[in-house]
Formats: sequence, C-alpha cells, structure tokens
Amino acid sequence: MRISRSSRRRTLAFQVRDGVATVYLPPRISDEQARQIVEGKRDWLRQHVEAQRTQQALYSALRPGGEVPFLGEVLPLRLQPGLQVPTRTGPVLALPPEDWLGHLEWWTRQAVQGHYQHRVEHFAGQLGVDAKVRRVLVSSTRSRWGSCAASGDIRLHWLLSRAPLPVLDYVALHEAAHLREMNHSRRYWANVAQVMPDFELHRAWMREHGQALMHSAQPLAPAD
Repeated sequence: MRISRSSRRRTLAFQVRDGVATVYLPPRISDEQARQIVEGKRDWLRQHVEAQRTQQALYSALRPGGEVPFLGEVLPLRLQPGLQVPTRTGPVLALPPEDWLGHLEWWTRQAVQGHYQHRVEHFAGQLGVDAKVRRVLVSSTRSRWGSCAASGDIRLHWLLSRAPLPVLDYVALHEAAHLREMNHSRRYWANVAQVMPDFELHRAWMREHGQALMHSAQPLAPAD
C-alpha cells in the first residue's frame, strides 16, 4: 500500500495499478482517518490487487519460456523438441514445439476435467441437487463461460483454469444453481448467495477481466 498526499487534491481516491494499491489523500484527512478508511476498503483493495496481478500473468503467459496460470498455480512453459504430447514434471509443463498453443489447450482440457467435476458436484451437493448432475463437460465456446442444460449437463470453459480459484468456483456454483432455478430470478441469486455470500466479488472479477482471460488463448507478440 502506498500513500500519496497533495495540497491540490480535494477528495480521497484509491488506485490499483501494476498490482500495487495507492491511496491519494487531501490535506484535510489525517493519517488516523486514512487508516480507518483503508481498513474499511481492505477486502476491495485485496480483490483488485489480486485481479491485476492475475491479469498481468495472463498477458505474460503465452510465450515459450513464460508462465501460464493453472488452477491456482503458475506453470513455466518449455518447448521440448521431439516431444509428442505435453508432459508436466513438477511445476514445469513441456510442450511439443509444433502447434504448441494447440497442445497447451489440449493438455489443459484434459487436466481440468477432474477438478471441474469435483467443484460442480461439491456445489450441487450444497444446493441439494447433486442427483440432477448428469455430466460435467469442458467447453471452448467464445461466448459463454459456462452453461447448464435441463438434462443436467454442465459445461465450464477450459480457460477458467487460468482464473483465480474463487472465480472458477463462482462459475461452477453459478451453473450448479441452475439445477434448482433455470433462470436468474431473485430466488436463484438467493441460492447462490446462501452458498457463497461474497459471490459479487467474483462476478465483478469476471466482468472486469473476462475479456483478458478469453484473449489469453492467443500468444503475445515476441518481445523485442
């Protein structure tokens, strides 16, 4: 947390940039008042700092020698000539050089299946609708992060593996809750809030960073 005072400033303001939070203070606000205000904003600030750091990781991920977020971890990417299929050894993910982006997507789709299944079943159980879950599938649509069919099939996008884990959980819960209410009524949102009282934080993260997350499937231009 950085604190900046200015005699020209008339109001207090917060800014989160490059993963660092700064509070800008006018002269009339004392250090003690500032401390109380910052304390009241602690959760908001932590959420935004985490979101920006994650976004930076997304933008810097897709480059050989770079890193990619995966289910709360950060995996270094290495291209390995002669390799036929992606192979993870410890935290390092080795990829065939030919069409390495395609191989990365293929590996991710296989690797997330078990986790997605577990989280959907977990939330469906909390909602009392676990018997309605038919299949949990990994999707790649360009327009939706998740979906729930009346048949009980639930789909979650493979790129959600690069979001913070609480955000992924929110989307899994969002879809599982449709097994009780196939709509977005007040009753539906009450069901979501009962299981995850702070869901609005994760919903806001998706609104703010969802586009960057979707674009993270594309590589960055090589560094100069």
